[in-house]
Amino acid sequence: MRDWFSMPFPVSRSFTLIASAMLGMLMMPTAQADSLPAPIQALADQGLEIHGEFDAPGGMRGFGASRQGQELTIYLTPDGEHAISGSLTDQDGDNQLEEAALDKHVRAPLEAETWQLLEDSHWIQDGQRDAPRVIYTFTDPNCPYCQTFWEAARPWVDAGEVQLRHIMVGILDADSPAKAAALLAAEDPAEALVNHKQGERISASAQPRDIEEQVYANNQLFEGLGLSATPTSAFKRQTDEGVTRLDRVEGMPNDERLEAMMGGPAPE
Repeated sequence: MRDWFSMPFPVSRSFTLIASAMLGMLMMPTAQADSLPAPIQALADQGLEIHGEFDAPGGMRGFGASRQGQELTIYLTPDGEHAISGSLTDQDGDNQLEEAALDKHVRAPLEAETWQLLEDSHWIQDGQRDAPRVIYTFTDPNCPYCQTFWEAARPWVDAGEVQLRHIMVGILDADSPAKAAALLAAEDPAEALVNHKQGERISASAQPRDIEEQVYANNQLFEGLGLSATPTSAFKRQTDEGVTRLDRVEGMPNDERLEAMMGGPAPE
């Protein structure tokens, strides 16, 4: 399975911008959107998501935006008559202004919105509810890598340091959706999941329509986020600058990345 932590670009960027493309979310507040300059409004009317405004040099106004999962900056000329899309560099070839603007006005808000989507999905609690570290993980009942991940996470979960929230999906086999629904519909879903992981495999069975729709909604979220492998896990991390960001790992992480996900070495 792929370990997306090994990719050369920030994992969180691709995760959240796909979410933006899926939902067209985080539009500017209505009052602000209604007062957009005409060239910026014209781009918004063409499907561009305008996320926020920032100060730009040379009398221009800058706007953080995205289109179909691609982030970009737009600059309004001082006369307010034209909009320019692209990178803005200074005499030293530096574009730190653009990176900072995208980070603040596009990436960070989208990460917060993506986290809310995960929180609002249909998941099964695994671990103590007051465990300080929360990891959302897309889990298919038939996924062997999900089983491996569940086993690998036990030291942190059992110690009360991490809680996994299993977003149950049915994507691998024909009976995966029914098994996922059966787990969600169990009298005690957490216990049913533990039993399933410990060898008492859940059987596929018909469930009430609302439960089946929960699995369908989880599948839609999985696909809408551009994911392709289970488990895929999302968690918050602190940057060296002390900023909280959203990260993910798709597939079973290696030992180093597992520790990063869990927030540190396995407790003894």
